[in-house]
Amino acid sequence: MDIALARTFLAIADAGNFVKAAERLNITQSTVSARVKLLESLIGQALFVRSKSGAMLTPSGVQFRRFAEKLVQTWEHAKQEVGLADEFHAMLTVGVEFTLWERLLVRWLPWVRAAIPDTAIRADVGSSSYLTRQLVDGLLDLSITYTPQYRTGVVIEKLMDENLMLVSTDAKTKGPWEPGYIFVDWGPEFRNEHMATFPASHSPVISVTYGPLALQHILANGGSAYLPHRIVARMLKDGRLHDIARAPRFTRPVYVAYVGGDGDERFKTAIQGLRLVAAQEEADEKTVN
Repeated sequence: MDIALARTFLAIADAGNFVKAAERLNITQSTVSARVKLLESLIGQALFVRSKSGAMLTPSGVQFRRFAEKLVQTWEHAKQEVGLADEFHAMLTVGVEFTLWERLLVRWLPWVRAAIPDTAIRADVGSSSYLTRQLVDGLLDLSITYTPQYRTGVVIEKLMDENLMLVSTDAKTKGPWEPGYIFVDWGPEFRNEHMATFPASHSPVISVTYGPLALQHILANGGSAYLPHRIVARMLKDGRLHDIARAPRFTRPVYVAYVGGDGDERFKTAIQGLRLVAAQEEADEKTVN
């Protein structure tokens, strides 16, 4: 199938009508219509319901959308792999959850560049479920996440434990039951431990799933939250935040997931480097605490 057909289909699905899709793709509306007609003839199903207000996906269109997305992603991935500069012989594609980019990845990527200089690196950031889909579809070589999702053929290895501490803009804060507490959902294990530790606490007014968002909020408005030491260390030193040492701490495991059976030496070296960097992160954390 021509990749342009899949791109056109996705543009219409996102824009909601043929005119806007044509503008996005910088082609004429008649070309958009011709591509959709050809695509529907190839698939043998109507993909859109046309009306004066726009275009809606048919049930077949809804089903086809995920395949079109995968097709375009695979094509882009192939272009990057094949289009490597002469000095590179391979590409390592890495996926990481948002919060884990700072420190762990910042330390690991230079290690990889030094250890295997003939390998280019492409990094993607996203949620655990997104990274799992990318990994299973072959668009990632490995993913680093707090909450790995088990799939057939995927190897999951624990890298390190991350220390979560209660920090506050007010040194007098005693615990998460006080006003201004932001609950950061660090995953099912943390939720269960948090509930068991603070069973009498009221439901927090604000809950988020992204730690840096909670950090920004309490710095701007005051309050407290459980956050990794590595992302609050600087604020603890300059006094913007305070370690509520009387509150219990939690640990959150970090995992690397990859498709098993890969015998590539460059990949093995990269994984070994990741283990070393994670071990150093844990050692640094213990030294500070």
